[in-house]
Amino acid sequence: MLPGQREHSEPAVSAAEVAESSPKRRAHFLHGPYPATHFGPKACILPNPTSVMHIQDPASQRLTWNKSPSNVLVIRKIRDESLVEPFKELCRFLVEEKQMMVYVERRVVEDGTLSNDESFGSIRNQLCTFREGFDDISDCIDLIICLGGDGTLLYASSLFQGSVPPVMAFHLGSLGFLTPFKFESYKTEVAKVFEGNAAITLRSRLKVKVVKDPLRGAGTPRDPRDHNGFLPHGTTSSEAGKVTLQLQVLNEVVVDRGPSSYLSNVDLYLDGRLITSVQGDGVIVSTPTGSTAYAAAAGASMIHPNVPAIMVTPICPHSLSFRPIVVPAGVELMITLSPDARNTAWVSFDGRKRQEIQHGDCIKITTSCYPVPSICCHDLVYDWFESLAECLHWNVRKRQAGLGDDSDSSDTEG
Repeated sequence: MLPGQREHSEPAVSAAEVAESSPKRRAHFLHGPYPATHFGPKACILPNPTSVMHIQDPASQRLTWNKSPSNVLVIRKIRDESLVEPFKELCRFLVEEKQMMVYVERRVVEDGTLSNDESFGSIRNQLCTFREGFDDISDCIDLIICLGGDGTLLYASSLFQGSVPPVMAFHLGSLGFLTPFKFESYKTEVAKVFEGNAAITLRSRLKVKVVKDPLRGAGTPRDPRDHNGFLPHGTTSSEAGKVTLQLQVLNEVVVDRGPSSYLSNVDLYLDGRLITSVQGDGVIVSTPTGSTAYAAAAGASMIHPNVPAIMVTPICPHSLSFRPIVVPAGVELMITLSPDARNTAWVSFDGRKRQEIQHGDCIKITTSCYPVPSICCHDLVYDWFESLAECLHWNVRKRQAGLGDDSDSSDTEG
């Protein structure tokens, strides 16, 4: 018998049995196992080489640098005087000790407190400034550091409509659900990130297009759906209309009734087929990251950011049975005004760029291929549950007393 060969009478040991008997900790995967493609003795899934997809396990997502980072974007919460000193301290550390090129927004440098500080003058003169909407910095930033609350992370996302550099967020705001780092230890934490091998969470974004009707004002709108609820080929597509806005959204797209006192009445399509009509105050289409924001206030479940999904949550629906739903991340959603809607609707994207939606317009939403790589303080599971507990006080309740506790007088002997 050759070395390593078993006798026929010796039973084979399965991988599961080896793992259970091993004193080492079993491998932990956040994705479920790859599903079997054969069902019973004769059935299987039709092979399709074009649909093969390799998904990296989130637990193995670690940051590494192909080249040493040299350009850092520092985003500071505006109109908060308490952040002036942390901002100066961080910039001084990056410029003098780490020899980094630091980029900041021009209005931050022009703040009166900073411009009048002579001790900060030498550092201020070495900062590179930019203006949102005028200067493109997307190709020259290696790392983003945010000082403030969740709004700073949303703002950082809006600056990069393509690939996003890693984001390190320090909790110096009011809520801080997306900002896991404490500023007290910023030197140690920033140094670790520069060295690489930090855990990251890939926060998916929504790719959104607003398509305007070029024939607006041509008469009463007609329902374009056929008897099966499908849209005819080309209806309200970007070829038939004009794409007036295209952007990446980190939290949510909100469609609401605006200043009107009427219910909003919008149609929701999934991959070209009508799913339902939303009658109420509006609807929220959110990422898993956005599930802990406006969607949570509207009654949706909270989803871990590594779950590939899109959430659809009605806002005060005029229906007792309209529950929030979760759809696969790969579908395309489209929202239009219902043909019989009494008023227009309004849409906003992460709370910005609010605009009116009229008959014939549509909003197309799908998952973007450009996520926001958010650096974790501990790991992507612990950070999320710590934020649930610390920021939202998830499942906070006074502990129930044990049966042997004398203070429990609800069930005593007569």
